[in-house]
Amino acid sequence: MAALQWCQLPAPSLLIDNNCPLSLSLSLSPHTRSRTQISAHRSLLLNQRQRASVGPPIIVSCYSETTTISTTASSSDASSSSTTSASPGAPPPPLLKKRKRYRRAYPGENKGITEEMRFVAMKLRNAKPLSSLSGDEAATSTPSDQDNASDIDGDGEINELDTWQPSLEGFLKYLVDSKLVFQTLERVVEESNDVSYAYFRKTGLERSARLSMDLEWFCQKNIMVPEPSNHGLSYAEYLEQVAEKSGPLFLSHLYNIYFSHIAGGQVISRQVSKKILGGRELEFYRWEGDAQVLLKDVREKLNRLSEHWSRDDKNKCLKETTKSFRFLGQIVRLIIL
Repeated sequence: MAALQWCQLPAPSLLIDNNCPLSLSLSLSPHTRSRTQISAHRSLLLNQRQRASVGPPIIVSCYSETTTISTTASSSDASSSSTTSASPGAPPPPLLKKRKRYRRAYPGENKGITEEMRFVAMKLRNAKPLSSLSGDEAATSTPSDQDNASDIDGDGEINELDTWQPSLEGFLKYLVDSKLVFQTLERVVEESNDVSYAYFRKTGLERSARLSMDLEWFCQKNIMVPEPSNHGLSYAEYLEQVAEKSGPLFLSHLYNIYFSHIAGGQVISRQVSKKILGGRELEFYRWEGDAQVLLKDVREKLNRLSEHWSRDDKNKCLKETTKSFRFLGQIVRLIIL
């Protein structure tokens, strides 16, 4: 297919295309052209001048094989060059967004860190059948009255404690170690510069002062009060280390100690009072106000505070919950040793 080449002939001069047969004939010398050609040339010039005076310059077009090839080649080169030059500046292909994967929530996570720790305590409690646990271990691992309904009789006592025989010597060891643990807990909270610890001062759950009153009563009865055992010393030392290392980890121990004492301490108090103290109720198991209300206040504060913790810190708190109940279990077992 032949390409179309345009030749512009402005007035008054005529642009001559060497590829055009008409232009070639006009470019011949006057000696070689016939009169007919000369007259045609003159008439053409005259027409061009007339048209130039009244309108735009005349455009003369002609076809040729060479023009078609060159034009086609140049157009193909231009298109290829334009394509090549446009490719570096072309926008990159759109990136496909990866589908966001949501992790599975931990049991109790929607209610707060204390509920997560409660599930850990339940898991520890259910690790062995309740019948295989001693009465003191069952008491300390009791997470809530509602969850223990199947293990509590009509009087509110755990059935397995009917065969549990505490000793006075062992109970005194338990009180001495408990006093050391509570003293360490309360001292760290009072003396620490950690702002988060300030929320847990004067909660009404502090027990060291009341334990001192109970131990003083035993001394007045000429009953020898022993020194703290290795279990109490180990836990007190561990609490000091954790307090310096991480606030969230220490607060998980604080809550679990208060929680286990309220949940299982009352059961121990009734059994010990009935079997070895002649019905006397110790100050260790008395609170100014409702203990459950006081514990609820601590629980709400800890849940609000834990909203600013990372998931990694919360996972560490769950691991510390296991350690806390193991330490407490060793101290409670002193009652029957």
